Amino acid sequence: MTQLRVHDTGQVRQTAPDLEQLTFQVKPVPPFRLDLTVCALRRRAFNAVDRWDGTTYRRVLVVDGQPLGVEVAQIAPPQCPMLRVTVRGASLAPCARSAVMSTLTRVLGLDRCLADFYRAAAGDPALGPLAQAFCGLRPPRFPTLFEALINAFACQQVTLSLGIQLLNRLAEACARSLDGPRGRVWAFPSPDELAGREPDQLRALGFSGQKARAIIELARAIAEHRLHLDELEGLDDATAVARLRALRGVGRWTAEYVLLRGLGRLHVFPGDDVGARNNLQRWLGLLEPLDYEKVQQALAKWAPFQGLVYLHLLLRGLQLESERRPRSTPRIRRLGHGILR
Repeated sequence: MTQLRVHDTGQVRQTAPDLEQLTFQVKPVPPFRLDLTVCALRRRAFNAVDRWDGTTYRRVLVVDGQPLGVEVAQIAPPQCPMLRVTVRGASLAPCARSAVMSTLTRVLGLDRCLADFYRAAAGDPALGPLAQAFCGLRPPRFPTLFEALINAFACQQVTLSLGIQLLNRLAEACARSLDGPRGRVWAFPSPDELAGREPDQLRALGFSGQKARAIIELARAIAEHRLHLDELEGLDDATAVARLRALRGVGRWTAEYVLLRGLGRLHVFPGDDVGARNNLQRWLGLLEPLDYEKVQQALAKWAPFQGLVYLHLLLRGLQLESERRPRSTPRIRRLGHGILR
């Protein structure tokens, strides 16, 4: 990890009778591209929790019980990046800036240095062009391991688009919200907000009975302090997977997904992810489909960067998908090396 530079550009100020605002600047470890990182984070343009309008990333974060609107914009180029962060809320607690910075650092990978990855990719005929095409992508993580698990539950055995729709409905039905200039926006629901729900309420949103029970059981275990997911941070992969698989609804794919997108373990490629396997097969030009073992074998030569390959192939897949859309639908357009939603 590399230390970030944070520059104050002003104190908390009143922008309206009932609204306070804080603005500061952050210099991530270069190279950094906000557009690529946010695209890998949100995965679908209609993601209502992690929002992107082409220039600014927006999300509602809850700090000290108060929903805050957070905006991030890149104001300097990838090789010498600078981000402007704006935080708005009815009342900004003294810890607001540090809490927001901690979350953004995790979510956007601001302090992750990928120099070793770029060096390894530079001389590789397959990985080199892929890394160059999406240079500046950082490995995004969900703000909490709870959110990583709920994302995984929502996307199990359904299309990614349906999984994101389910997450949107869950946020709109259960989470804290803010009124913004473009209408109401929602945070991601906390364990406390989901612990009091019943399975039938989640089934009404489109979740299966099994997923509904898994979500509520997980939320109640955390809310009642019977489960402490942060303990996974200090465990090796095998132990962490075993702990995760002891939870209702967690299989190998969900556990490995949480290792990568929750714990940020960049050597993990969730080998049971059908979409990821297809992306890998297309990229390698293989005729035969890959199973779990063949995925691991194909990726072994790029250790310990298998998870970074997963994320780069995710963007490559999104780009190819965008280019196949009818002209009337929004596309990912190329911008230098990479994409911009």
